[in-house]
Amino acid sequence: MGDLHNRLSRKYPKIEVWAAGGVVLREHRGVTEVLLIHRPVHRDWSFPKGKLDAGETLGKAAWREVHEETGFRCKRLERLPLIRYRDGRGRRKAVVYWTMQVLDGQFEPNSEVDALGWFDLLSARRVLTYEHDVLLLDSVTGAVPSLRMLA
Repeated sequence: MGDLHNRLSRKYPKIEVWAAGGVVLREHRGVTEVLLIHRPVHRDWSFPKGKLDAGETLGKAAWREVHEETGFRCKRLERLPLIRYRDGRGRRKAVVYWTMQVLDGQFEPNSEVDALGWFDLLSARRVLTYEHDVLLLDSVTGAVPSLRMLA
């Protein structure tokens, strides 16, 4: 368990499920876009994320999950505010996200993620299924000066 995970686990001892992921951003034709994934099992649009493997750090889990779900190798940038909510089974869940930038790779649809898309920030707010994801996106647009104009 990494130092960040240790610190957060002590601060939030009631969290039952820890996960990590990425808010993948790009500039396309002068517009900031965010990558969203569609998960057919959940019938939702969200950010790539997943649970930690045994002994894995939050940062490595975020990188691995984004790569597994999107096919993209990404560079981790800024850590975002912790997102806490109850998962589908009623467990207390926390997700640590980083903003990320694509280095390379290619998406291949699979049983976990059947589609992905790049959305401008206003469109992404409408497409995201969960309110906690919209709040996360809002934290990015507030934290990154170049994105404020689009929100």
